[in-house]
Amino acid sequence: MNNSLKLTGKIKYYLQWPLYMIVLWTVMAVVLTIRFGTEAGIVSGAFILVYTLIILILYFRATPGLMTEMIAFATHYGQVQKKILKEFAMPYALLDEKGDVLWMNDAFSELIGKQRKYSKNVTELFEEVEDEHLPASEKASMIRVEKEGKVFSAEMKRVYADELLDNASPLASPGGADYLIALCLYDETKLVRAFRELEANTVVFGQVFVDNYEEVLEGVEDVRRSLLMALVERKIMNYFRNKDGILRKLGHDKYFFVIKRKSLEECAEGHFSILDEVKTVNIGNDMSLTLSIGIGYGFDTYLQNADASSKALELALGRGGDQAVVQDGVRTRFYGGKSESTEKMTRVKARVKAHALHEIIDGKARLVVMGHRMSDIDAIGAAIGIYRIAKTAGKMAHIVADDVDPQVQEVIAGFRKDPEYEKELFIDRERAIELTGPDTALVIVDTNRSGYTACEELLALTNTVVVLDHHRQGDERIREAVLSYIEPYASSACEMVAEIVQYFSEDMKLRPIEADAMYAGIVVDTGNFTSRTGVRTFEAAAYLRRNGADITRVRKMFREDADDLMAKATVVSHAEIFDNSYALSVCDPKGLHSPTVVAAQAANELLNMSGVKASFVLTNYNGQIYISARAIDEVNVQLIMERLGGGGHLNMAGAQIPDLTISEAKELLIRTIREMKEEGDI
Repeated sequence: MNNSLKLTGKIKYYLQWPLYMIVLWTVMAVVLTIRFGTEAGIVSGAFILVYTLIILILYFRATPGLMTEMIAFATHYGQVQKKILKEFAMPYALLDEKGDVLWMNDAFSELIGKQRKYSKNVTELFEEVEDEHLPASEKASMIRVEKEGKVFSAEMKRVYADELLDNASPLASPGGADYLIALCLYDETKLVRAFRELEANTVVFGQVFVDNYEEVLEGVEDVRRSLLMALVERKIMNYFRNKDGILRKLGHDKYFFVIKRKSLEECAEGHFSILDEVKTVNIGNDMSLTLSIGIGYGFDTYLQNADASSKALELALGRGGDQAVVQDGVRTRFYGGKSESTEKMTRVKARVKAHALHEIIDGKARLVVMGHRMSDIDAIGAAIGIYRIAKTAGKMAHIVADDVDPQVQEVIAGFRKDPEYEKELFIDRERAIELTGPDTALVIVDTNRSGYTACEELLALTNTVVVLDHHRQGDERIREAVLSYIEPYASSACEMVAEIVQYFSEDMKLRPIEADAMYAGIVVDTGNFTSRTGVRTFEAAAYLRRNGADITRVRKMFREDADDLMAKATVVSHAEIFDNSYALSVCDPKGLHSPTVVAAQAANELLNMSGVKASFVLTNYNGQIYISARAIDEVNVQLIMERLGGGGHLNMAGAQIPDLTISEAKELLIRTIREMKEEGDI
């Protein structure tokens, strides 16, 4: 037997304890000798001697055999361990600190389809695994991977050499590290499939609303009205029935439905084709019917999901209708919205909102009014209209105007020169923050997104927020509003405020300078009444004319200087046409007082080119890239701008992109348009 092999631990103790008994027997012999005399001591001593000889012989003769048996057992045990690990059903592998495969068992080899001598990096085996997923500490790293149609939870954990091997062992990681990485794959295929099946069968609530029910029926003969709605209802019913859904009618123009999650994804893949199908129903009606759909799911309770569907429908209507909005508890998705919203001929809503605004103003000490960043004449004109409303109610109003379009500065200067107006009619952000409190009503005009307001901090200083806007709503809309009046069909915020002014008080009358500002807002946003105009637009303009608005003064207000005209001509002359449908150009801001306005005007001019469906003009201003997007009727530029973080209308929209150069912004815009075309969104 090799002398270097020695017994240790409990086995050594169990073998040596009979030797320890010799001491006990010797003590006993001494006691017997003292107690019973010499004869008893001799007898016991003889017994002890015999016992000692027997124990020593057994110990020295049995120990080598026992050692041999133990070595045989350990060797056999190690082989069994190795065999078990090699043939273990769970895929298992050892990696070095860089992720290169050092060893794998049969199950792992069979799974990846490689020989056990395979030594490349684990990132080449599983596309989900990246270098950063390798464990950087003792804490295990977990990641889900897929291979050969199966789903695994991959656990990677450091295994240090001193835990497995003697410190003197020559074995170590090839990279020089003192640890290896143990990779174990847990098969979760059945669990994932069950979860996906459960998710696919999740109940989804939704609502359908006929946007222009009354407007369409007005142009249809009485005998055909029932037939028209029956045909529309049949299309809606068949659409959701084919999706394994249940549809119930709540009113003459509203429906409630329940479908499965997997059916919802089918609807989304088809971009909610029912939106286009109902437009084909025509039995003599001059106007096509359009639908708005709101869907909610992913919340904790059925009640929350149903409430989410109502909010989604409200958002769809706030964006102009003819679209589907899906809220899943995490994000909001939009589908459709390719047609212009229908103008409502009735002013009932304007009258109701005017009455509600009156009650809000009566209960507050003052009003603070603000528009969007870089406020244009539409925002300032609407704010001036709100100021006149507040004065009529005996309240003071302040307008946040330290970040306005340069062309608007002249309009503001005219008010400041007029002694009829208070010195603090127009205030900066700091003063607005000082004045805003619980007794203040905050009125936001010409925007419904908190991040676009002139002073976002004001939203947290009062619980009374009023929003008046004509832009389509997005997911970032202001949710704190106690009164929200969003009408995407309106041409401008000034048009909406002009209607509210008429219903606010019979004794109310605008001063000519106020009427000029509001009329200018309508003129600019409609491009001299050539875009987004309806009957109510001209009625609002007529009301402002009766209150003293002068066309000549308004025209002089926005005359362009030579630099702006030449810059606009340069933008148009350097325009690029891509995909045979889109015009793209860049406006150089050097020497221009208002490059964003010039860019918007140039975008309008580019639409006059034959074959151009949409135009985009970019300009670098105040450290951001501003994009002005325009279209006539074939492309919804609002959807494109929303992808870039902006918004607006179907044929007039914009976006602000920080941290990019002009060339990078151009590439991003072109890539976004082409992606949306491939997805069928435009």
